[in-house]
Amino acid sequence: MGGRKLAQGLIQVYTGNGKGKTTAALGLALRAVGRELRVCMIQFVKGCEPCGEHRAAPRLAPYFTLVQMGHRGWLAEGEPDAEAMAMARKAFGMAREAVRGSDYDLVILDEINLAVSYGLVSVQELLELMREKGPCVELVLTGRKAAPEVLEAADLVTEMREVKHYYKAGVTARIGIEK
Repeated sequence: MGGRKLAQGLIQVYTGNGKGKTTAALGLALRAVGRELRVCMIQFVKGCEPCGEHRAAPRLAPYFTLVQMGHRGWLAEGEPDAEAMAMARKAFGMAREAVRGSDYDLVILDEINLAVSYGLVSVQELLELMREKGPCVELVLTGRKAAPEVLEAADLVTEMREVKHYYKAGVTARIGIEK
């Protein structure tokens, strides 16, 4: 499959309170798949009925793998329950394998920053994972509330800042756009 490898893998962070962090990561994934790079996206914290990206993933196989490891809906801030902790631990184990191994060129840990903020994964664990990634693996970390230490250790940081959002005018998540 493909056989292409990145000459150098860097660490990117998409954070902030604005819309578009996951979408930016998916755009990068689409570009990588177009070049026959192998992509793994592991979604922490959030779960939903099959969203658009879940429906598209099989069409991008064998180059794109999407694993959702959140329970239904969004995990609320506060004390995480045992199920959320167990799912996050399992997702983090998968993430470790993905960034250390040679199966993927691009690994996206979607909402990992929130998982850290909510106490599902420690900052130290994430920093260790960042240090241990393969030299030719591109690592993308998304989610609000990225820890300062993670921002410092990354090679690229993009902050999405909300200026205006139609949600505040009563527009809910729309199929094909937000889900």
